[in-house]
Amino acid sequence: MSPPNELPRAVQTSWHGFLDTYEPLRADLYRYCRHLTKSPWDAEDLAQDTLARAFVTLAQMGEAPPSPRAWLFRVASNLWIDQTRRRRREEPLDAHEGEAETPSDARLAREAGGTLLGQLSPQERAAVVLKDVFDLSLDETAEALSTTVGAIKAALHRARGKLSVEAPTREPESAAPAVLDAFCDAFNAGDLDRLTAILLDTSSVEVVGATTRYGREAARRTVLQGMLFGVKRMVSVDPTGALDPRLFEGVVASPPRVEARLHRGAWVLLHWYAHRDGDAVRALTRIEADGDHVARLQNYFYNPELIREVCGELGLPSRVNGYRWWPPSR
Repeated sequence: MSPPNELPRAVQTSWHGFLDTYEPLRADLYRYCRHLTKSPWDAEDLAQDTLARAFVTLAQMGEAPPSPRAWLFRVASNLWIDQTRRRRREEPLDAHEGEAETPSDARLAREAGGTLLGQLSPQERAAVVLKDVFDLSLDETAEALSTTVGAIKAALHRARGKLSVEAPTREPESAAPAVLDAFCDAFNAGDLDRLTAILLDTSSVEVVGATTRYGREAARRTVLQGMLFGVKRMVSVDPTGALDPRLFEGVVASPPRVEARLHRGAWVLLHWYAHRDGDAVRALTRIEADGDHVARLQNYFYNPELIREVCGELGLPSRVNGYRWWPPSR
């Protein structure tokens, strides 16, 4: 057994080895999660949860699954079905009374028409996505959903008779919370002290999929420093390091700026980076506020599918940074 002080490094080494194998499946995993969920944010959350659950499950299996892609879909399916059933059990019976049925804009209507939607049970929706979108065989679909071929055939028959367009939700308009304005002002001034002071002592600050820090000082030393000054690393990428130099061609060594935008009824911070051919969004941040302070901050930098989709919905230019934050094995 590793001593306690060596355990984090041992786990990190195993985690990076796991990602070396499963990273090529990340785009397919996100796409699968996106068909199951109602928003890109939910899809990214489900994809991250799936990777974490898969890592733990693989450690308990003793042998690698014969089809990593189908197995990853199985983990995602089980998580999503469990989450959906739990939400339905906890949801008040009158939770949807009086909700508006009017589409908020053409973008949401188009998306609703192209997504497998809420009239289906969790099992039905997952079966249709696996069979019709990802072209898995009936046997592979049954394996991914831990059921029989007969049950999959029945689920597909029911689902195809029930598919219809889900009414998109109206996106509310409201002023950005004061804490977001304060965060943007401090960030765009490059004021690390003021930015740190906006956090609660008990805040959690996360680079999603990469690292999480708790409390002001831990966040200041790592995540906030990277968000403010990481562009210096981006313009001088080490070809032997973690970042892919091809993804950072044309980046200019100017401090990034943030801007608050409303997306799907919630505020998101867009991180704009200067490039020789114009500015583009390379990261997103979501903030949960507690009064005038930040209780939780989630920065999405190593999440290319999410960045592309959110910026596409907002009609903004974007660039992505890949998935990797650790150097390749030597």
